Amino acid sequence: MLSYSDLQKGITFLLDGEPYQVVESQFLRMQQRKPVMQAKIKNLVSGKVMSKNFHQNESFKEVEIERTPMIFLFEHRDQFTFHVSDNPADRKTLDRIHVGGAAKFLKPNLQVEFQKFSVQGGPASNENDTVIGISLPIKIDYIVKEAPPTERGNTAQGGTKEITLENGLRIQVPFFIREGDVVRINTETSEYVERAEKQK
Repeated sequence: MLSYSDLQKGITFLLDGEPYQVVESQFLRMQQRKPVMQAKIKNLVSGKVMSKNFHQNESFKEVEIERTPMIFLFEHRDQFTFHVSDNPADRKTLDRIHVGGAAKFLKPNLQVEFQKFSVQGGPASNENDTVIGISLPIKIDYIVKEAPPTERGNTAQGGTKEITLENGLRIQVPFFIREGDVVRINTETSEYVERAEKQK
């Protein structure tokens, strides 16, 4: 069990039956009052962040996040199908709510990680087998599907233009990027990083 003083940045714990992660915390000791742990915590299911004070009489179960490598196959009617990386026959389908913001970055054969949680010392249950999120590689390469031609001397929009990638994602890139190029995208910022490969 965790005490209120254990709730430091990065710790994952169970609150009201759901897994939370401490985003930041500070210990407050006020005169004439009992000390509290003032923390910002993130719900690992909904993604919502909230502020909460924890007191010395509270205790919490620690949560472990299990990561499973998976390969994305396809999406059909907001259902996303993946298979275990070393077993193509072992498939799992998630809806758009569980895939969340990762959906726009997915492309066939991309390796991701499923995140599940289990409670330390708690009984095994199907409920704890729920995927609470998908972890993407920080950088992913995509083929440029559509790119408008660039006119010489065109410096509009600060020297960038909008292109469409192989999975339908639209981003801003430098003018020299052409259809057929391979570009590298940062999934944390949704921004262009560099050209990985020129059009062949």
